[in-house]
Amino acid sequence: MKSVQNVTILGSTGTIGVNTLNVIAQHPDKFRVVALTGNAQIDRLFEQCQQFEPEFAVVLDSAGAEKLHARIRQAGLQTEVLFGIDAMERVSSLPQVDSVMAAIVGAAGLRPALVAAKAGKRIMLANKETLVMSGNIFMEAVRHSGATLLPIDSEHNAIFQAMPGNYAGDLAHSGIKRILLTASGGPFRKIPLTELENVTPEQACAHPNWVMGRKISVDSATMMNKGLEVIEAHWLFNAPADLIQVVIHPQSVIHSMVEYVDGSVIAQLGNPDMRTPIAYALGFPERIDAGVSPLDLFKIGRLDFEEPDFVRFPCLRLAFQALRTGGTSPAVLNAANEIAVAAFLDGNLPFKSIPVLIEFVLEQITSQSVTVLEDVLRADAQARERASEWISMHTAVRV
Repeated sequence: MKSVQNVTILGSTGTIGVNTLNVIAQHPDKFRVVALTGNAQIDRLFEQCQQFEPEFAVVLDSAGAEKLHARIRQAGLQTEVLFGIDAMERVSSLPQVDSVMAAIVGAAGLRPALVAAKAGKRIMLANKETLVMSGNIFMEAVRHSGATLLPIDSEHNAIFQAMPGNYAGDLAHSGIKRILLTASGGPFRKIPLTELENVTPEQACAHPNWVMGRKISVDSATMMNKGLEVIEAHWLFNAPADLIQVVIHPQSVIHSMVEYVDGSVIAQLGNPDMRTPIAYALGFPERIDAGVSPLDLFKIGRLDFEEPDFVRFPCLRLAFQALRTGGTSPAVLNAANEIAVAAFLDGNLPFKSIPVLIEFVLEQITSQSVTVLEDVLRADAQARERASEWISMHTAVRV
């Protein structure tokens, strides 16, 4: 690792972004923040600019940029304020930037992450939708540019750590039998299915182990988050769907495992704290202090495992289905899910209708091959339109 690593953080005001800055703050001699980007949390972005004094701060719209610019000038900071997706792409590919933390939630994070890949940056990928929507395009960009790709999701980071050091994308020739992707099961793992009829956004966002944003918390409750991670694992590790097994592990202590043909199973353990995978990626190939509490195995006492129930979690079934179909199906799955979750959080869709809507959209849109980014964006737009039409045609249910 070079003496000082210059970093752009896409989505600095979200959970991953905040945790990344937390780790960086512990190592001011190793990291320098070049650019921060955010969306609606202008006050938090301003506070981050005060602390880290980046060269650039980027927001999505001009109104937010004007507000942030006024506060930055009043504070006497030299940070240049930009806005729009083009500006996010710019700070992802600046010549002085070594590493990009791609932590923008949802499809909005795709283009800046792809630009970073084409620019040959070290990409710390927390935006799973990038691979779900455009896996072959993104991975080809990484290969062509020589970029370094480091997964931030705790599960994929654990798999990365459990893989052979010389792994080159061939499971069979590396002695790997299966990837075991762990899942907590979320807040509704044990409650009667009949009680899911009246689930509120507050209940769905109350994850038992992790502190996450509202969208990803709902995805965890439906296990769509795990489904998206299955698709992500397929692209990261060149693993077919049949060699990826989801394992429910409610303690969230084993973050994932790799099973080898000799009977060995190598697991990565740690407290459920995103600073661990973030620090691993920031310091790679070295290890740096993340500020995470030591794992107390005596306090944990036990580790439990269960098979996932596809009746309880139909979104997981739909994700495997989309992966096996291939083409634009994963992008359609992701887009329909984003519309469904937003409607649920706004009180316009019952919790149990989330998978119903997603399955409807998957059935309505025929999968197409993906050769260029426009193929993905077209499918994404079409799926969002169909999903929105479905919601408007059904009676809104306030929760």
